[in-house]
Amino acid sequence: MEVFHGSPLKAPAVEIVDLSSEHGVDDNKREIERDDASSPETDIGEDDDHLSLYEDMLDTQAPSDWEDEPTDLCSVEESFVFRKRLRLVGEDQFITETIEAGTITAKKLCTAFGIRPPPFLEGQPDYKYFPLLGLGITRELSKRVKLAQYNTIDDAVRLLKKSKNIVVLTGAGISTSLGIPDFRSKETGLYSQLEHLGLTDAQEVFDITIFREDPSIFYSVAKDILPSTRKFSPTHAFIKLLQDKDKLLTNFTQNIDNLESYAGILPEKLIQCHGSFATATCVECGYRVRCEEIYKDLKAGRVARCDRCIRNLRVKPFGIKRKRSTNGLSTSKKKRQSYEDSTDDEDYDVVVAGVMKPDITFFGEDLPATFHDRLTKHDKDLVDLVLVIGTSLKVAPVSEVSGFLPPETPQIYISREPCQHVDFDIDMLGECDTIVTELCRRAGWDLKHEMIKEDEISVQLHEGYESRYSFRTETA
Repeated sequence: MEVFHGSPLKAPAVEIVDLSSEHGVDDNKREIERDDASSPETDIGEDDDHLSLYEDMLDTQAPSDWEDEPTDLCSVEESFVFRKRLRLVGEDQFITETIEAGTITAKKLCTAFGIRPPPFLEGQPDYKYFPLLGLGITRELSKRVKLAQYNTIDDAVRLLKKSKNIVVLTGAGISTSLGIPDFRSKETGLYSQLEHLGLTDAQEVFDITIFREDPSIFYSVAKDILPSTRKFSPTHAFIKLLQDKDKLLTNFTQNIDNLESYAGILPEKLIQCHGSFATATCVECGYRVRCEEIYKDLKAGRVARCDRCIRNLRVKPFGIKRKRSTNGLSTSKKKRQSYEDSTDDEDYDVVVAGVMKPDITFFGEDLPATFHDRLTKHDKDLVDLVLVIGTSLKVAPVSEVSGFLPPETPQIYISREPCQHVDFDIDMLGECDTIVTELCRRAGWDLKHEMIKEDEISVQLHEGYESRYSFRTETA
């Protein structure tokens, strides 16, 4: 089994080699692989399609986050021990100590690497799980390795004070203190609030194909995600403070609320990976406006139409018809909407103005070129510290940034919940505002913001971890 490092941002994070291929397995590889590849009873691993299916099973959550799963799972603590042991002794010795020694089944061991046992393998012999386990081990070994010299809060403070080129990667968690919901929290996140729409997946609200077919779905919920304030959080102020101290190299934000700009982050220091509500563009003619011009429609849940298209249509003779616009899709996929004129001719509609789409990046759209260019041609060679704040890193390709940057660069994680699929050097868990406030206090920095209170902040090391901490505000 080969392990590949440094995969590009536009490619999968881990390149998988077919375990049963003659090019993917050495003659001297361990018996577990030879038995699986040669077994006449198994059809697993016979071609790349099977491995693609397995790769879809790789999960980015810890077993403790899974719901309605069998009880035969590795606990978080067991998973940590297995992963640590794998890196310490290597995969051959690890397999010898576990699967070959009979101390654990391959099915259960898969869960230590964040893999849900797929339903189609339920009841199958344990060797059927070998290729899936191989994928999990390959992915684990391809991850960035934690730097052993950074473990404490004081280490984090020293890194902040000495670093001159800090990359800050932010997500929705830095805005939740302002009442702006994140996306994935189970009860309060935006996706959980959109279940009433009857979509197969709430994320379809932000699917570009769905938007082109029926923009009213997005517009019906736009008011819930439309920035309602220019007020920014203490965490935004912290990033601005890094800029003021000439320490900020780049702030890559996944947020679409544009609050980084309001906080004073300079345009040349800011990459809005997923776009923002600052502007909107017509999907037909490309006409771009400040998003404020369509705020009334967004807030009313009404599909906004392009003013320039409307002006052009007014100068044309009434009644001219053309092929119905599909915004790039075939007419077989286009559904007639309530806002479109009806006609007995199913192939034609009265000409309508193009739909205005806020310039946020939908699923299925490319990220702005500035994201890749800045990261690969500029930041990679300069960065000396990475701060990941308020994001679960579950949306590619932004989720791959941590693994793309030089492995010797220290990385610190700040968020409510731990990120299970990336090994950061120091994890600080809690409210982002609370954590950055305490870091600034310890660094002797004057972080000014009206939301910062003089409450005492307690810091506690997680049991079983050497570099994971919880931060809590102790109110009187």
